[in-house]
Amino acid sequence: MSEATTNSVALPSTSVVDQLTPVLREGAQRLLMTVIEAEVQEYIEARATIVGENGHRQVVRNGYLPERTIQTGVGPIDVRQPRVHDRRPEDERERFTSKILPPYLRKTKSIEELLPWLYLKGISTGDFSEALASLLGPGCPGLSATTVTRLTKIWQEEHAEWSTRSLEGKQYVYIWADGIYSNVRLEDDKVCLLVLMGATADGKKELIAVIDGYRESEQSWMELLVDLKKRGLTVAPKVAIGDGALGFWQALTKVFPRTRHQRCWVHKTANILDKLPKSIQPRAKEMLHAIWMAATREDALKAFEAFLETYGAKYPKACECLKKDRDELLAFYDFPAEHWAHLRTTNPIESTFATIRLRTKKTKGHGSRKAALAMAFKLAQSASKRWRALNGSERLPDVIQGVQFVNGEVSDKEAA
Repeated sequence: MSEATTNSVALPSTSVVDQLTPVLREGAQRLLMTVIEAEVQEYIEARATIVGENGHRQVVRNGYLPERTIQTGVGPIDVRQPRVHDRRPEDERERFTSKILPPYLRKTKSIEELLPWLYLKGISTGDFSEALASLLGPGCPGLSATTVTRLTKIWQEEHAEWSTRSLEGKQYVYIWADGIYSNVRLEDDKVCLLVLMGATADGKKELIAVIDGYRESEQSWMELLVDLKKRGLTVAPKVAIGDGALGFWQALTKVFPRTRHQRCWVHKTANILDKLPKSIQPRAKEMLHAIWMAATREDALKAFEAFLETYGAKYPKACECLKKDRDELLAFYDFPAEHWAHLRTTNPIESTFATIRLRTKKTKGHGSRKAALAMAFKLAQSASKRWRALNGSERLPDVIQGVQFVNGEVSDKEAA
């Protein structure tokens, strides 16, 4: 009688796995380089029509950036990113930043973190296999669109919980407001994301709110501000910064009447230049720059009047656009000079949510309003880890106490 036999599955030995790792790493490196090369080539070809007086292209390849090592699920991978050279004048140049390999990336994240990161950076679900295989090696989990759908639902739940958090004891010395539009595939209207960011008493920037509004209307902003107050945000901000077109200002005056208004100079400059012929826009931009970069309010007012005198006769609409917000454009002079760079624009919001616009363009919009909201929230939550504190944070206690500043310095009366 023969002996009974037991079938077993032989597991690969450690030595076999170790032999496979370099192969997987080499494959991941090749795939990653292929994706990056294609991304750079697409960027350059999109600007092929930009040529100089000699007819040569202005945006070209120029070797490679220094090699760097990224830690991945299959070990360290050495990568080189093609360098893009823009020969145009400095004020016209664009800076190429890879969506696949941003400058700050030194190690890949876990699958749960990496999927949102890729999704928010503009990689469509159909491209996940290639992008993730490039970073984590072939066969890595979590490649399906179903996983992304599941994560989107989790983000929606996180946003809903975050949007009802208590704000008791919170104080934001400065706040920035903006409306970010985003296409939605399944609905007729664009989503208008109403975004509020704030600077705390110790100078840290925080995301305060991201909600779905209706065309930046006063009613939408009113609902947002009243809700914040109900949840405990009872101390009025000292200054609010935003675009003059927002319904935000009317709502702010009703909810926090003592908060000063500061118009965003970037938005204002764009609105004014849009009302001028292209031929004179560079000179007009210089004159506008001279206003908000003046060392004192008095110098700013002189530059203000110089602009109106120069363009008032021929371009009254452009001048009216500037003139109507005179006080709100110069409010920053009543606060510490160290804070001026933060108070003159809504850049903290603009730079963070630029990726939202990229994502919308890449995917032709989001599937639903809730998905758009969740994505914006997740993006800002990720970006907030890299937000730097305000310059001159040590001056914030003076602002909170109501110390008077004149041209960025403590007034003589206060000093006495």
